[in-house]
Amino acid sequence: MEARVFDGGPLTYLLIRPDDYSPGVAYPLVMLLHGFGASMYDLAGLTPAIHSTGYMYACPNAPYPLDIGGGQVGYSWSRGRPGMPEAPDEGPSVEERLAGFLEEVMEAAGAKPGRVLLGGFSQGGGLTLRFGLPRPDVFAGLAVMSGAFRDADGLRERLPATRDLPIFLCHGIWDQLVAVERGRETKAFLEAEGYSPEYHEYPMAHEISGDVVADLKPWLERVLPPAST
Repeated sequence: MEARVFDGGPLTYLLIRPDDYSPGVAYPLVMLLHGFGASMYDLAGLTPAIHSTGYMYACPNAPYPLDIGGGQVGYSWSRGRPGMPEAPDEGPSVEERLAGFLEEVMEAAGAKPGRVLLGGFSQGGGLTLRFGLPRPDVFAGLAVMSGAFRDADGLRERLPATRDLPIFLCHGIWDQLVAVERGRETKAFLEAEGYSPEYHEYPMAHEISGDVVADLKPWLERVLPPAST
């Protein structure tokens, strides 16, 4: 798989081409949003295990850098700490940046609406719900790993009338950063609003285990079939 960094747009991101990439093939696109304090490289390492030949992948950096210690820089999808009020921001909002990134990366990857899947881990998982649920015309499905709603009630009025978007939810029962109860609450909210998420719990902490990938892979292939080359 080949990765290329794109900079200068709404978000810096990695665009990852599959093995045996062919320019004449219409590859579906999988967008992956990292968690708090990580970077675009974090979930990029997951892509070969998901599918190495049938998809293009896009992994953006969140817009707000932060010092994570030891001279290392991580990135956040909010200007405040997770669960805390965000600081005022005079620039584009995170959703505006994501919308601009989505337009740019779909053009770069040659992806069409309905041939894109959005996924995220932890903070990126919560943003996947917030950004993805109002856009069923664009996304074929949403994958939320160890994430939860930040403001479910605030999103309710933005939900579409038709609520059949496929959603994959998973959580670790030993998660000490985003408690499993929040994952269960997210599942319950979605079901109350008419969605039918596929929900999994695993004997893990705040992480993406091999068992997660083993369940995510067939779900993804069913919801957004890989390209045939």
